[in-house]
Amino acid sequence: MRCMTETRVGIAFLLPALTVLALVSLYPILALLWLSMRHRVLPFQIDQFIGFDNYALLFVTPRFWNSLTVTGYFAGVSVAIEVILGLGIALLLSHSFKGVGWVRAAVLLPWAIPTVVTAKIWDWMYQPQVGVLNYVLQAMHLTTAPIHWLGSPSLAIHAAIVADVWKTTPFVVILLLAAIAMIPRDLYRAAAIDGASSWHTFWHITLPQLRTILIVVILFRMIDAMRVFDLLFVMTGGGPADMTETLSIYTYKILFQTLQFGYGSAIGVVMFLLVASVSLLQLWIGRNEFRRMIGTQV
Repeated sequence: MRCMTETRVGIAFLLPALTVLALVSLYPILALLWLSMRHRVLPFQIDQFIGFDNYALLFVTPRFWNSLTVTGYFAGVSVAIEVILGLGIALLLSHSFKGVGWVRAAVLLPWAIPTVVTAKIWDWMYQPQVGVLNYVLQAMHLTTAPIHWLGSPSLAIHAAIVADVWKTTPFVVILLLAAIAMIPRDLYRAAAIDGASSWHTFWHITLPQLRTILIVVILFRMIDAMRVFDLLFVMTGGGPADMTETLSIYTYKILFQTLQFGYGSAIGVVMFLLVASVSLLQLWIGRNEFRRMIGTQV
């Protein structure tokens, strides 16, 4: 009886927040779904219900599959590099040495810079004639001619990945540093007494203790990377030859450049489903990890 009363009280407290959430989230999602089933082109005053025709057109359009591939490649490669690099930096900064506080502050600076500013900084660095990167490479005699980093279809996406890694690796470092600080020191003392090497200590103590937070970091960064827009749009605009055109940029161009609101909304729905699937995966993994931790403690 008491449990039922507490449940009702909890629901009563949550109801206002759920109502606001429904207004600001649920209604736009439903409106997007409805709009995706219409053929709406404002310049020609066309607005008619066509059902799932936009989705049928979407899945036979090569440009959509290209943007989906670019999104997956960008997210997968950038997140993998960020996690590996962030873990290494976090392990290094978890040790005490002279000036560690200043080093930590310097590492976190890129995360504090707005993404648009980061995109322009790297855009200037990549400039063929006046960019510092080409200047350094030519000064070291590693190349004889300027490299068009953002003008080459094969190099542009990788140049953008480097900028994204520089920008968001500090986020990974922050979370992993906090997780490393929570690992019981007694585990390391026991490993040292048993004569375990640094590699065995990392593999059998540090990494298992960081398992949960690593999963959270990977999923959080995957969600963020799949929605990337501002970094790539400022640096390349989706070019050259659509080789850096992600789903976000493709949606923007269809919606606000060609004003095809029905077709653009269908792309938005696909993006929403992709991000929602990763979010649900995160919730499922998080629940299983919580149960595993409770079972271990018991």
